[in-house]
Amino acid sequence: MSDESIRILLAEDDPDDRLLTRQALKRSRLANTISMVEDGEELMQYLRHEGPYSDPEDAPRPGLILLDLNMPRMDGREALKLIKSDPALRRIPIIVLTTSEAEQDILQSYDLGVNAFVTKPVTFDGLADAIQALGDFWFEIVKLPPQYEETE
Repeated sequence: MSDESIRILLAEDDPDDRLLTRQALKRSRLANTISMVEDGEELMQYLRHEGPYSDPEDAPRPGLILLDLNMPRMDGREALKLIKSDPALRRIPIIVLTTSEAEQDILQSYDLGVNAFVTKPVTFDGLADAIQALGDFWFEIVKLPPQYEETE
């Protein structure tokens, strides 16, 4: 599967972080399509094709989710728990991308089934380097599950 066919879904409440992540993806020359949601509730609506995302054409299944932990309404921890407990969604790889370095957040994220935990670098160059490394790993090295809606 080429990286061009893998949609990234970014769940991030901070508009500056959304912009910086989009710019870092562009700078890293990752050709992926990126969709964005602002909190865990919107993330679940997107994944379940509910509310404003009821048309699957407007909310295609992501091949990878970048998930912030600290968001309003429903935080990333609760969204992670819901996704990994849903047979139709649990195979979607999730990378926690957060400012937290708390051991409790790291342990809880892995206990809930996250595929990777990355602390956001504080500079744009650091973020771009981290995004490039994630892209190299997730789109060049790792075999991702097929992107179909139903589980077998």
